Amino acid sequence: MTRTVLIGAPIDSGQRRPGCLMGPSAYRVAGIAQAIRDLGHGVEDWGDVALPALRDVACANPAVDQLAETVGWTEVLADKVEDALADGAMPVILGGDHSLALGTVAGAAAHARRAGRPLFLLWLDAHSDFHTPLTTTSGNLHGTPVAYIAGREGFEAFPPFPAPIPADRICLYGIRSVDPAEHAALLKHDIAINDMRVLDEQGIVAPLRAFLHRVREAGGLLHVSLDVDFLDPSIAPAVGTTVPGGTTFREAHLVMELLHESGLVTSLDLVELNPFLDERGRTARLMVDLVGSLMGKKVFDRPTRSFA
Repeated sequence: MTRTVLIGAPIDSGQRRPGCLMGPSAYRVAGIAQAIRDLGHGVEDWGDVALPALRDVACANPAVDQLAETVGWTEVLADKVEDALADGAMPVILGGDHSLALGTVAGAAAHARRAGRPLFLLWLDAHSDFHTPLTTTSGNLHGTPVAYIAGREGFEAFPPFPAPIPADRICLYGIRSVDPAEHAALLKHDIAINDMRVLDEQGIVAPLRAFLHRVREAGGLLHVSLDVDFLDPSIAPAVGTTVPGGTTFREAHLVMELLHESGLVTSLDLVELNPFLDERGRTARLMVDLVGSLMGKKVFDRPTRSFA
């Protein structure tokens, strides 16, 4: 049995389309706690984190939006995730846009450093999120977490990342939208990039199993960051950054089942759910269903369901 802790992260500051702050409530309404409990796991809901008093921070790039708020969320989430892991629980962070990973992975990294174990990152996303505050042209900081986690420069306004994750411990999986500047930066790092072309050619299973094998061999902790746009928008419309060609229902559940079977996942982000864009809770319920697979539910356990 796994003891899980739900942490709400009502964050909209990483991008400019309102709605992600309603994500934690949508997950709760969709029954995430009961879905985990039904599988025999313990569940505690620690409620939503609150934005602390903002500090004066600055960035040389005038395009950067809501920097002080994002730094504040980063600090409070890092502390909360570190607390949950130190308490022996698996934190499940209910987002909130993907800028929340600036804090959640920092908290996981701080815990891993204290535990003397390497931290690995599985990034399930349509985007590489490898910009820095200095390179972003949109100014949306939800496009920067992987760069922060990997130790790129340009994050002086943020707390120093506890222990940057070496590139060979980061796996970008399902990627299909990378701009030229990010691509050029990624080529300078040895990050495993399993884009949809790789997954189409090699299949869903082989690249993931290879990465999980590295985690297991190293005795590592594994943080998984699941973005709604990892899924094809035809099955998950509630996201402001839709990119065609994402994973199907079956593929996504297979990924989650493989993660469950590995027994390696120690912390999980659920990000970019915008309930305002959803269809009768369809995306929220699918994401909860995927968490069920990660916690041990099998696809053939699912009853027929209607959205009428």
